[in-house]
Amino acid sequence: MTSDERPSRPLPELRASDADRDRVANVLREALAEGRLSMDEFEERLESAYQAKTYGELEPLTADLPGPESGALSLRKRQTPAGSAWPGRIGGRPTSTAGIGVLGGFQRRGRWTVPRLFTAVTVCGGGEIDLRDADFESADTEIRVVAVMGGVNIVVPPEIEVEVRGLGIMGGFDQSHTGTRGAPGAPRVVVTGFAFWGGVGISRRRRHREIAED
Repeated sequence: MTSDERPSRPLPELRASDADRDRVANVLREALAEGRLSMDEFEERLESAYQAKTYGELEPLTADLPGPESGALSLRKRQTPAGSAWPGRIGGRPTSTAGIGVLGGFQRRGRWTVPRLFTAVTVCGGGEIDLRDADFESADTEIRVVAVMGGVNIVVPPEIEVEVRGLGIMGGFDQSHTGTRGAPGAPRVVVTGFAFWGGVGISRRRRHREIAED
């Protein structure tokens, strides 16, 4: 292949745009969902992506990930579907507004519509709120938790942004998944509330259908 036939690549010293950084972030989210990156690797690379100022800083973040083209600049042409389906999944009527587990438990999982405010209460019990296949009433959702000698586990897909503002006394709220920017168009979830001798856990997992396709 002659130099004239090679695909053009922007110079590494050229300044990257916000759109370039978002394209890299979407590729990283896709790689996390496919199991190609661990959560620690994903969060480290994502932070580097949003701090990058040039193409040369962006390119190494995706150089070892498979695709029809490699490198940050190929992302101008590369399609990254993360977040693209979200506009059609926001704006529906809620199917459940609360979950209560007293000396027992509750589950919200599968295809359901999350309200603008979902309240979860557990007393000597537990609850699971799985948002991977859920639709949302609003792009901004609050999950308000009261956990007394009990716990709640919240499961989110990789592309959703999570913010945690809860208070724990002899208990706690998982803060390990905060600070990660969501995919364009994806909802934002804010977890608030109170935990006494209890806890609220947050985990990022791939969707069941994505796992089944592997």
